[in-house]
Amino acid sequence: MVLTARSTTDVVDELVTLLAATPVPPAGPVVVAVDGRSGSGKTDLADVLAARVGAVVVHMDDLYPGWSGLAASVRLLGRVLDGLRSGASTSHPVWDWAAAAYTREVVLPRAGTVVVEGVGSGCARPVDLLVRLEADPDVRRDRALTRDGATFEAHWDAWAAQEAELFSHEPFRADVVFTSDTTAGGEPAWR
Repeated sequence: MVLTARSTTDVVDELVTLLAATPVPPAGPVVVAVDGRSGSGKTDLADVLAARVGAVVVHMDDLYPGWSGLAASVRLLGRVLDGLRSGASTSHPVWDWAAAAYTREVVLPRAGTVVVEGVGSGCARPVDLLVRLEADPDVRRDRALTRDGATFEAHWDAWAAQEAELFSHEPFRADVVFTSDTTAGGEPAWR
């Protein structure tokens, strides 16, 4: 389903409505995935949605084991989501980019809502609501490099190739798709 919204607030309003209609799983929290390619606005949207519904956010940036680890992070997230669905106490590791290692664990709630955001977050299952964000490739690149600067610029092409590879093999059947008309520095105008 493609919904029409004009601002981040409108998008979140529509997502809250969809979330209210989402069945609660027999065990574990409701899991919302906010997926899309780099620079599409996932982190900002996930943070606003989580604040609105009192959810915990899992950032895929904490799961990627370095710049070549997109596929590995999706497999790791799948194990984390399976743990949540079991009703057991579940945690996820956090990658320390400076140390190039997982250095700590974050415990996730057994109930409520968990929002997972980042490239590949919707490729792991099970998720209860999958949101895909899209934006023009040039806008995405400008936004990502404005956000992360030279750190990301050196890895942009290789990361984009991993995204293309992942999404070429993963059926990306989102429950809802929002496309951003934003420019690099402006507030997204979603449609």
